[in-house]
Amino acid sequence: VQLVESGGGLVQPGGSLRLSCAASGFTFRRYDMSWYRQAPGKERELVASISSVSHSTNYADSVKGRFTISRDNGENAVYLQMNSLKLEDTAVYYCKARNSGGVMTYWGQGTQVTVSS
Repeated sequence: VQLVESGGGLVQPGGSLRLSCAASGFTFRRYDMSWYRQAPGKERELVASISSVSHSTNYADSVKGRFTISRDNGENAVYLQMNSLKLEDTAVYYCKARNSGGVMTYWGQGTQVTVSS
C-alpha cells in the first residue's frame, strides 16, 4: 500500500497550490479519502474529506471557500486545490485513506506547504 503526496512548496500569501495524492495497493474507490495537516508544535488536524461512494465533501471551517477536495477513481488519486493561501496554512499536509468500516487506515508521508512573503 502506498499513498504518495506531491505538489507542496513555497508560495506567497494569496497564492495557490494543488496537492496530489497517488494511491496504490488497495481498492481506492472503496475508501474515504482525507487531507490532514500538521503545523509545527500543533496537533494534526483534518482539512478536508471526500467519501468513497457519493463523493460528498467536508471541510474544516478554516479552509471553507478556499480549498477544494476532489478525487479521480480512474486515476486512483485525490487532490486538494488550495487558493487564497494564508500564513497559517503552513504545515505538512498528509493524505489519508480509510475504508468504510474504519478498520483499514493508511497514511502518506506528507508534503510541506510553506506560505511566506
